[in-house]
Amino acid sequence: MQELVFGVAAAMWLGILTSVSPCPLATNIAAISYIGRRVDSPRYVFLCGLLYTLGRTLTYLVLAIVLVAGLLAVPQIAAFLQKYMNLVLGPILILVGMFLLEMITIAQSGTGMNDSLRKKIESLGIWGALLLGILFALAFCPTSAALFFGSLVPLSLKVNSNVILPSAYGIGTALPVIVFAVLLATATQYVAKAYNVLAVVEWWVRMITGWAFVLVGIYFCLKYVFQVI
Repeated sequence: MQELVFGVAAAMWLGILTSVSPCPLATNIAAISYIGRRVDSPRYVFLCGLLYTLGRTLTYLVLAIVLVAGLLAVPQIAAFLQKYMNLVLGPILILVGMFLLEMITIAQSGTGMNDSLRKKIESLGIWGALLLGILFALAFCPTSAALFFGSLVPLSLKVNSNVILPSAYGIGTALPVIVFAVLLATATQYVAKAYNVLAVVEWWVRMITGWAFVLVGIYFCLKYVFQVI
């Protein structure tokens, strides 16, 4: 039970970290601009924020269920993971940490909404926010892919949870949108200030988490791979 609680907290933290990283943040800004276009209707803005969160959460949930359940359904893979998960987790954490610290970088293209996509989503009304959450969750960039496939999936496999942890991750990725949706619905003047604070906080959060991943990965390697501690 304690391992599951820790896993849920870690999954939500990974989701929040994903959402404030530069590439996913660009998609969240696009989502906020879509959600906030009806600032005259606080209820509409808030419901759009909730539907966007639901879209992201369901997408990550389905992906994780397919990946985790598929891997565990094959006896040979399940046995391999049970035996060697601690061995591979250390190197994976080090690589993800290096991505967060920008020691490893991969060129990436923009992920904003084009006019064609915007029109299609707007034609759906409030349900467009749900579709937007699904589409933006699928728009993996190097950082979000590293955190999802390199951290969340192994963590879900380790605690044998293909529903609770991905749900927590999905909620974490959409939390900034919920916060900004509430700000837009109640106090628009605070949105710009919140953006500025987020830009500063993001760097520190990413650096601290990146070094934590590297250190934990080194510990796992020393303990399970080299067996020196």
